Amino acid sequence: MTVLVAERIDEFDYHGYRLEYTEYGSGDRVVVLLHGQLMPRRMHEPLARALAAAGHHVYTLDLLGHGRSDKPSDPALYSMTAFGHQVVALLDHLDVEDAVVGGTSLGANTTLEVAARAPERLRGMIIEMPVLDNAVEAGIIAFAPLLFVARAVPIAVTAVRRAAQAVPRSLVPFWSGIALDTFSQEPDPMAAAIHGIFYGRVAPPRHERIRIATPALVIGHPHDPVHPAADAAMLADELLSCRFVEARSIVEWRRRPDRLNAEALDFLRTCWDADDLDAAVDA
Repeated sequence: MTVLVAERIDEFDYHGYRLEYTEYGSGDRVVVLLHGQLMPRRMHEPLARALAAAGHHVYTLDLLGHGRSDKPSDPALYSMTAFGHQVVALLDHLDVEDAVVGGTSLGANTTLEVAARAPERLRGMIIEMPVLDNAVEAGIIAFAPLLFVARAVPIAVTAVRRAAQAVPRSLVPFWSGIALDTFSQEPDPMAAAIHGIFYGRVAPPRHERIRIATPALVIGHPHDPVHPAADAAMLADELLSCRFVEARSIVEWRRRPDRLNAEALDFLRTCWDADDLDAAVDA
């Protein structure tokens, strides 16, 4: 049976910049999902709908420079620490005391920043494809050329953007539409975002990660050079309270999501078990 999920798009002000988000479902069990680098929040729409259909109140956020949020061209505005502050600002805007926060790649590292800086705002973390010590070289190989092209040949980025925007999203499969959205970049903001992330703190260092007590579900992908499975496994060993799940492939959660959706839902249940126990005792 298909469960209808209410959906609403809204925005809020973050230090003079507009950040846009989508709300799915309702209730007190809040989950915030964060996208990968240069990707839109829409990448998490299928997961958000699945979690909301199971009774969770889900928000997907476009971080600064991504999706439909504002895209300033100042590299100083982009860093994992700044992205973490934006997540806390969203919770403040929503008047949410704490939530489960999770994300993919950039979103995973942003979640770790929230855990390091504002652990009291987290009930749990869902970490997919973290980018840590083993991913430095691959990250440079993957994103340094984009930075160079955006700075040296901006007309090429603009041409790709125009071509991607010319394709009606209604005519292509969902994930093809996400790829087209990812290719729809403006050269100056794209260069600024990559520059800011490269030259800032990519993730909390190990001495901070080993002190993170927030319960976590860490998902690692085999055969992914940009997000090595070794990083996910290392993080799972470092965190004080963690469940580690290995995906069967890089695309499993996109193409055959049922198993990993079930893992996420089971983890979310544990995040609110204490509240359920307290409610039962009070009753």
